[in-house]
Amino acid sequence: VQLQACGGGLVQAGDSLRLSCTASGLTFSQYDWAWFRQAPGKEREFVSAIRRSGGRPYYADSEKGRFTISRDNAKKTVSLQMDSLKPEDTAVYYCAAGTPVLSYMRETTAYKHWGQGTQVTVSS
Repeated sequence: VQLQACGGGLVQAGDSLRLSCTASGLTFSQYDWAWFRQAPGKEREFVSAIRRSGGRPYYADSEKGRFTISRDNAKKTVSLQMDSLKPEDTAVYYCAAGTPVLSYMRETTAYKHWGQGTQVTVSS
């Protein structure tokens, strides 16, 4: 199983970035997909998730209205569109695949497969 994340970079506050994560070695459509992030000195935290069954995506409160997660089962890709970026969004962003029950969707331990991370740096 390989999850390849890309799209990070250095941007200014207010700019946008689009992260993508392409998977191989697993049946993409059978997994829930999520993005987490980890800032220096902090724990990895939930950003957003989209379930294998479809339906509404899930977001951390700080990202609601600014980030949009989407998935393309045919392309085996999950994306995270990030708008109105803030300096506090600076972190390494990780994509993850798993089959969590709804109540554990925001937990890192609920995800079996992880990408290598892509750095997002937002300057003020």
